[in-house]
Amino acid sequence: MKKIEFNTTFSEYNSTEELTQDDKELVQRAREAANVAYAPYSNFHVGAAILLENGEVVIGSNQENAAYPSGLCAERVAIFSASTQFPGVAVKTLAITAKSGNFIIDAPIPPCGSCRQVLSEYEHMYKKPIRIILSGETGKVLIIDKVEDILPLSFKSGDLKK
Repeated sequence: MKKIEFNTTFSEYNSTEELTQDDKELVQRAREAANVAYAPYSNFHVGAAILLENGEVVIGSNQENAAYPSGLCAERVAIFSASTQFPGVAVKTLAITAKSGNFIIDAPIPPCGSCRQVLSEYEHMYKKPIRIILSGETGKVLIIDKVEDILPLSFKSGDLKK
């Protein structure tokens, strides 16, 4: 037996003010997407904005449903929409943020496990890293260089041999 260790590296910023102008704009687009989220049950509004390699930005917001778990997370709404609108164009950067009507979200919001797996699939498909910017309404911002850093043992059906 041998033990293997995973390490995750990310950059931490005190606020969005420390980001580049392009990253600030992408976070702002994610915040605008959070404003149109359909979240009547949780009151937890998540927004995502994806910058594609062709320069286009596609947004998504969480969509809840009374028949839980029939809703969908903002990240998957955005990436599926981007893939449909711009087939074959790789994702360069994804910004995720959230807000609540019940409290201030002052910590970065990471993607759930299902979203991580979907993002991993796109990273694997395009053989290019997807950079991720995580933020709340206020507070610190994290930037992760690639999905693999937050999901090191992702499932890849193409890796299975018969």
